[in-house]
Amino acid sequence: MSFLPNTPARPPSRRFATFRVIVALMLREMSATHGRTAFGYLWAILEPVAGIMVMTVIFSLGFRSPGIGTSFALFFASGVLPFTAYMDMHGKTAQAQRFSKALLAYPGVTFMDAILARVILTAMTQLLIGFILFSAIIILYDLDVIVDIPAMVLAYLMSFSLGLGVGTLNSYLLTLYPLWEKAWAILNRPLFLASCIFFVFDMVPLPYRDWLWWNPLIHVVGQMRSGVYATYDGSYVSYLYVFTISAVALATGLLLLRQYHRDLINI
Repeated sequence: MSFLPNTPARPPSRRFATFRVIVALMLREMSATHGRTAFGYLWAILEPVAGIMVMTVIFSLGFRSPGIGTSFALFFASGVLPFTAYMDMHGKTAQAQRFSKALLAYPGVTFMDAILARVILTAMTQLLIGFILFSAIIILYDLDVIVDIPAMVLAYLMSFSLGLGVGTLNSYLLTLYPLWEKAWAILNRPLFLASCIFFVFDMVPLPYRDWLWWNPLIHVVGQMRSGVYATYDGSYVSYLYVFTISAVALATGLLLLRQYHRDLINI
């Protein structure tokens, strides 16, 4: 009688294991952020809608027309949505280590899994919100616009990459230096006003226009408006500038997290 050798089962590949971990983290994120009901996802859409409606009502009472076009709602949506996409991507990425701190103690979960899960879910959510809101505004206001979809997609890519890069770097800094979290919050307060959401970049007088150019969100909003408005001149937009800042911040953040992510778990 012969016996087959009792060989252990081959463990699943790391690639497949990573995919399962990311999906599990995404489901956990969805449940924690939006809850288990559809109302949580509805609120994610209603929040920017409320902000755009308030700005539309206020500015339509004080001004005859927006900086571009005739619709205040479309004008503010072209500024608010890419800005919100950046802020959401940055916030979710920066807090990825804290949110998944307990799970990062397991050897099967890496800091990259935690970041990727939040990045993918945030990008999907923001793209869905953008599609719904832009479509609703164009249909409800019966606007005759010719949108440049590739230009709008590029704006979202710029927004997501900037949020991912700065968020990854801050994922290390915010965890290690609690004071930096307060300082960063103070530094971000003027961004809503300084990112050309309420006005167009060309309306800013010199030399302030040259100073504002260094704000990467100026380029993100400008790129979105060049996609929404066919006649808008976005020649000042430099996607290379935005992607360079994003890449440098992302590379620095990943190097720091790779070196010290185990230490951050114990903080």
